[in-house]
Amino acid sequence: MRKLAFSAFVVCCCFSVLAVAQEFKASRHNPNVEDLNAQGEPPMLGIHWSRDFHPARAARSKNANMTYHGGKILSTVVSKAIWWGASWKTYSGDKITGIDTWYGGHDESNYAKTVDEYTGSNGQVASALTYQGHVIDTSTASGGNRTSVILAEVCKQITAGNIAVDPNGNGYYPVYSDVKRGSAGYCAWHSAGTCVSGGTNVPVQFAFFFNLDGDPGCDPEDTQTGHSQGLAALANVTGHEISEARSDPASPGAWYDSSGEENGDKCAWTFNVPFVFFPDGIAWKIQGEWSNNAYTAGTGYPNSSGQKGCVDGR
Repeated sequence: MRKLAFSAFVVCCCFSVLAVAQEFKASRHNPNVEDLNAQGEPPMLGIHWSRDFHPARAARSKNANMTYHGGKILSTVVSKAIWWGASWKTYSGDKITGIDTWYGGHDESNYAKTVDEYTGSNGQVASALTYQGHVIDTSTASGGNRTSVILAEVCKQITAGNIAVDPNGNGYYPVYSDVKRGSAGYCAWHSAGTCVSGGTNVPVQFAFFFNLDGDPGCDPEDTQTGHSQGLAALANVTGHEISEARSDPASPGAWYDSSGEENGDKCAWTFNVPFVFFPDGIAWKIQGEWSNNAYTAGTGYPNSSGQKGCVDGR
């Protein structure tokens, strides 16, 4: 969902459903990202709620399509992943190499093209993604309940020279934590802020992901691609967050609907086919993304509310 800034009360009380819903309603007209950064806390955007949790919200309107809110989109994406946590130092599974493959295959894929219909004040979304690989930070990771902490981790890697930040503001830097979800009601989120690079404040998009190994609430139940459960779970939520970051990267916002849902939110936990192929031939089980065009034409598959606007690029 769009523009959800958790209060200290929500954080301390394990994300009370009522408090989350009230905070969402109160934050529809949040100040811009720079103001929020000045306060030390950018808003959580595009929260990928787990299967077993969803905040109270108004019913989806009959006018299902997203509308434009005047902001920028990501016309292209430059990305580098950050793996944050002490356990990654000795990790030998398939998640790090698998996510590298995911981002590399996303470039110009039909799945990426599901977002290309959206435009903003700076042009049109395009499906190009330049992936710069990953960096591993073995310091103790955060659980992701503070956007400012995750932004600080991204800025830390930029300052250390581990990330060559995109000067045009198209940088998207996902942070994959080794912290388990526990009682948190979400699997991932994205946000935006600024980092200092070369003495200049540069806009960045970033995202946070829990370690989803053995987590049924964030499991797409992939039984056909051969990926481990943990990688499959990360791949699915990765698709959700990057699609939202491309179409609705920062305040005042670009594309979301009347109940605040972005394209990933509107199709969360719905899968039209068992998997989709990327151009490199690798198969991934990924949720669909909302398409205004498909809904209007009646060519999409239904989301959890029966609205036929989801597409997966198969």
